[in-house]
Amino acid sequence: MLRIVPRPLVRLVPHGRRTRIAAAALAVVLLGALIVVFTTPGEDPPSVMTHEEFIEVPTAPGSPSQERLDITLYVPDTARETPAPAILLPHGFGGSKRSVARDARELAERGFVVLAYTARGFGRSTGMIALNDPDAEVADASELLDYLAAQPTVQRDADNDPRVAVTGSSYAGALALLLAGTDERVDAIAPVMTYHDLGQSLLPNAARHGRFEPRSPARMLATDDGVFKQGWAGVLFSGGLGAGGIGPTADAPEPGTEEDDVTTADPAPGSQGASGSGPDVGPDAATGARPCGRFAPQICAAYNDLVRDGEASERTLRLLERVSPASVTDRIDIPALLVQGERDTLFGLDQADANARDIHDAGGEVRVVWYAGGHDGGGPGATLRASIADWLAFQLEGPRPPKDNPLPAFRYDVQGTFQATRAPSVRVLTADRYPGLDRDVPAVDQESVRLSGPEQVVINPPGGTPAAISGIPGFTGLADSSARPGLLNVDLPGQSARFSSGEFTEQLLVTGSSTIRLQVTPLPWSGGARGTEGTGPLFVKLYDIGPTGQRTLPGNAVSPVRIPDLRVGETVEVTVSLPPIVRPVQPGHRLELVVATTDRAYTNATQPAAYRIGLAGSGELAVPEVSGEATTSGWPVWQLAGIGGLGLLAVALLAITALRRRRADGVDESLADVPLDITGLTKSYPGGITAVSELSFRAERGQVLGLLGPNGAGKTTTLRMLMGLVTPTSGEMRVFGHRVRPGAPVLSRIGSFVEGPGFLPHLSGAANLQLYWDATGRPADKAHVAEALEIAGLGDAVHRKVGTYSQGMRQRLAIAQAMLGLPELLVLDEPTNGLDPPQIHQMREVLRRYAATGRTVLVSSHLLAEVEQTSTHVVVMHRGKLVADGAVGEIVAAGGEASFVVDKPDEAVAALNDVDGISAVRADGDTVHADLDGLPRSTAVSALVTAGVAVENAGPRRRLEDAFLRLVTSEGQEQ
Repeated sequence: MLRIVPRPLVRLVPHGRRTRIAAAALAVVLLGALIVVFTTPGEDPPSVMTHEEFIEVPTAPGSPSQERLDITLYVPDTARETPAPAILLPHGFGGSKRSVARDARELAERGFVVLAYTARGFGRSTGMIALNDPDAEVADASELLDYLAAQPTVQRDADNDPRVAVTGSSYAGALALLLAGTDERVDAIAPVMTYHDLGQSLLPNAARHGRFEPRSPARMLATDDGVFKQGWAGVLFSGGLGAGGIGPTADAPEPGTEEDDVTTADPAPGSQGASGSGPDVGPDAATGARPCGRFAPQICAAYNDLVRDGEASERTLRLLERVSPASVTDRIDIPALLVQGERDTLFGLDQADANARDIHDAGGEVRVVWYAGGHDGGGPGATLRASIADWLAFQLEGPRPPKDNPLPAFRYDVQGTFQATRAPSVRVLTADRYPGLDRDVPAVDQESVRLSGPEQVVINPPGGTPAAISGIPGFTGLADSSARPGLLNVDLPGQSARFSSGEFTEQLLVTGSSTIRLQVTPLPWSGGARGTEGTGPLFVKLYDIGPTGQRTLPGNAVSPVRIPDLRVGETVEVTVSLPPIVRPVQPGHRLELVVATTDRAYTNATQPAAYRIGLAGSGELAVPEVSGEATTSGWPVWQLAGIGGLGLLAVALLAITALRRRRADGVDESLADVPLDITGLTKSYPGGITAVSELSFRAERGQVLGLLGPNGAGKTTTLRMLMGLVTPTSGEMRVFGHRVRPGAPVLSRIGSFVEGPGFLPHLSGAANLQLYWDATGRPADKAHVAEALEIAGLGDAVHRKVGTYSQGMRQRLAIAQAMLGLPELLVLDEPTNGLDPPQIHQMREVLRRYAATGRTVLVSSHLLAEVEQTSTHVVVMHRGKLVADGAVGEIVAAGGEASFVVDKPDEAVAALNDVDGISAVRADGDTVHADLDGLPRSTAVSALVTAGVAVENAGPRRRLEDAFLRLVTSEGQEQ
């Protein structure tokens, strides 16, 4: 029934404002509690004095030339009375001593004497970057131990033997390992998120023939002929250029100057860095530019070798081996704390695993920590840094040492999500051993997960592009912490094979590197000869698929695979080890193994190729599990009490939030079968602007509902609120009884089309639809592509490139895209824009066919005649308010206008003008229109017959445009 909605007389205060006020008050209470807890008086740290200078070190062993290293010594005042153990603190790649200033001061305030310095080739230090060469950076660190041994504030074990530990992250962590393996004066090391073998890190290959039974949880296959990790290598190379490689030469500034730490300082004339030879990388005589920055010649030559074709020469492999900790870890027999990040596509958990096995076998005591960070997730937080400092104090018997070892043999973080708030959470679990180190202790436990899926053909496109995306160095963690986790995970159609497990009935905690056996068969390519060898890489990854189809690639981890001796037409079986992860796979989730031919982070094959990929044997995925216990204890009573009180407040807040959400999100059973119900919807903006005011209407199944209104009526704002893109000020929208809010699961039952779809012109319509659906992360079998295309009526054209489509075909493809998954509510904004009359007619048929399936279509349009012919029902808005809604026929007839088909139009006009109450009489051919102003049509017919006019037809005047103008005009007059 038609409703004419009057203007509301009273506006209530929005409920959302009251909620915000209450939340702000509670936040003040929580902030007060935090202040109480974390400002409780404790032991004051010692004051710290700093001393800066440059010290000279030999350019190379036996060389008369010198390099100057920029150092800062942090001395706590307690060490002036009693000498303290020392910490040598190098920095990460591309940084300087300033990069570690916070860590240095924290350790000094703990009571250690700390020496932070800038490595050769960076900042204000001279020399060239040799990537921790034993004759360069490692020799420099030994010189710094001599310096520490000469300091009166540093505790010594013997002459020229300081009590010292080395710690640092990434590049610095590798230096700690290399120094410990070459200088016996090092007493303990705590390397963080670093590498074991630089060659295996930058050129990984995680597959081999035959079976593989890892004893430790994060052990991966490490075979020759790896795949170049060009993304991260480029980032590292840029870090060397940023160290001062571009621009004219300059002398290093004197100590104490205020120049920026990153300068264009170059090595002294004639300095060639560490041992080795290579191309001349000195400044160009004409431009002063240095194409390899401050990298040593042999490093520049190795990088040029790698980027040329993604493969390493024997010379490059020997260089990478020389500068890797793997060359010395079998000689490290001192306590080692290995801290590695679980989100690290540069140096994964397998690198710490290899270091742990070597050091343990050499007789060193090993503790292993996996934390929720890494090169893609950030460095250790304050709590973990404090634990590292405690461990160093325990090992060095240093300032305020703990009574017992503060860290277990193995500790790892399990990242999850608070169900009430969807905020990230971290559980810390511990174990009394790191599996696989002791031969007499059973190896890591493994759970068998059955995967299934047919053999699938995948292609490597010519040129290796477009390439799949698993992550982008430096941006992966940022993207995954946004509102769109998984945004950087794209597997392209035709380039990936997928194999899936069933849904889990209980949680599976993946703790390490899983393994799988695959069958790979190279297939003939057009123009290629049978029997041709193929060595193109494959990329294997393991997704966690949620109940709604949300795809998550834990740690953005990928295993590159290069299989030797592949020949076209011959099937080989290989074992693949997947990157180690820590991932709780929840009940209702499943695992999906993806084998892709490309990955943007690596060097891809440029020659076209095709492969048939299948599961070998029974398709069992071997998943490692490490049992652990939740950590407890260690907090003072006052902190426990304070945190307990804060916890009670947090629980109260969560309870209130959960209760309000249950009330807000609770299903209204009376609307469970109603596609859309909008009640009292209002959206106001600062400055007194109200875009939508107290809007209420309903859409039923099978309707095509037209949303009409002039520009500024609030149609677009209404649609944006419906799609969860804009939060209403007050009121609510319910879809099948569920309240609509940003991120609400019920939004998956809505399909939408916004004008101007962004299709890829070089792909077919079908490929564009497949790519779009894959990006949603929902199961492929839920797409219903065939049904959507049948309704859209594109026919065989769907297999043509979109670049050949007409505007009408693009619009129909866009409608088909919105129809993917066959949503029960289809929301379209101006779907006929840019179409000619025949195309508009075709679009009208598309919408009618879709609604005929029992679904609902909501169309916003300014084409009134088109809406009249397409829609079954209409909602009319003006100035943000509803002025009418109902069936199209009811609205056009509501004004009392009538039309009469007569034989004498002129006489009919005169006769009707003589009747009191009838106005606006006009003839249009043999049809006469009149406004009856509430009089029954029989009165007008009687007057016409009396005047001798024959009436062939009489009925309401059905023109939506007239009704629309009348409604809008009357609403405007009320204002």
